[in-house]
Amino acid sequence: MMNQAVGIRSIAVNFPSIVRTNDYWRENYPELIAKAEQKPLAKLFSVTDPNAKTREFDKQMVPYLSDPFRGAVERRIVAPHESSLTLEKRAASDAMIAAEMSPSDVDLLIVNTLSCPERISPGNAAFLVAELGLRCPAWNIESGCSSASVSLHTANALVNSGQYRNVLIVTSCIHSRFIDEDDSLSWFMGDGAGAFVVGALKPNQGILGTKIINTAATCGACFHELIIDSQGNPQMRFRTGLNASQQIRGTGVEFVHACSESALAAAGLTLDDIKLFAFSTPTAWYAKMSADALGIPLERTINLYPQYGNIGPVLPIASLYHAAQSGQIQENDLVLVYTIGSASNAVATVMRWGDVKLGPLPAPGASSNHPEKTPLFTS
Repeated sequence: MMNQAVGIRSIAVNFPSIVRTNDYWRENYPELIAKAEQKPLAKLFSVTDPNAKTREFDKQMVPYLSDPFRGAVERRIVAPHESSLTLEKRAASDAMIAAEMSPSDVDLLIVNTLSCPERISPGNAAFLVAELGLRCPAWNIESGCSSASVSLHTANALVNSGQYRNVLIVTSCIHSRFIDEDDSLSWFMGDGAGAFVVGALKPNQGILGTKIINTAATCGACFHELIIDSQGNPQMRFRTGLNASQQIRGTGVEFVHACSESALAAAGLTLDDIKLFAFSTPTAWYAKMSADALGIPLERTINLYPQYGNIGPVLPIASLYHAAQSGQIQENDLVLVYTIGSASNAVATVMRWGDVKLGPLPAPGASSNHPEKTPLFTS
């Protein structure tokens, strides 16, 4: 291992054109509000049998229980003409342009598409490398909502070993085409894509420490299921398991402690050294729960959940992009990124932020108050 300074050189995000607010469900599905507690959302986030492992999660969740949308305000949804590939291509192109890179400068493309509506397999890597006009190797990495963090860890090792110079990482999440609109899970799931270039930075910048632990304890909490619709067509749906609530609530504090403390130790740093904590925010209260668990002020975190909902593996990319764009982090600031993926891995990464170039701000999008029937995956 060469142990050179390696990290994020540029970063970009891309979101679908439709902005869906809570009024969408109030106007089009008013009966869902009355039946909220009978739907999977209630099963996933109901407070039952509190114990020491779930107490912190439950405490932060309680203020949101009176809100049927559990803190979600807006979420981006793909239009019929949009796809995971179109979102990924724009994000990847913007990240390359920001880094002032030509296609020949990219040595490796790593892709993750969570809930790909175009196909079950293979992933988008081969399709995206062709769309971008790249001639480098391209492969898919899947680690649930921690896929971007695992990809960053992989790219860091590959660049440090001298096998590659510049690695382009792209991830997207298309939840909307795997959840029925009359399923309350759709209230807080969003779509989006992000991309970043990993390469050599100035001395002492980049990745300083990483800790990855498996989340086998959450196996079965969330999964995709193949069903046959009323017309006899196979379709994929996103589901929550019977024990999802207990599994997710019971592991939240444990995982953020174990990953963050180990990553900081590997970097030779303490909590007080970190300027920004970019915690994964699959719920509106996850950043507050994580901050309280580590004993840090909420002002040192970023929470995009009200703006985008749960966008899975795109969350850390969007958090870093918006924090940098707003000036919340600047060159040489220390950052801790924490992600949690069900049935995959939890990851904490400590980095010293470099002179990271940013892609353009996301387009504002258009409000949608009328149902559009977008096709789910059909084979």
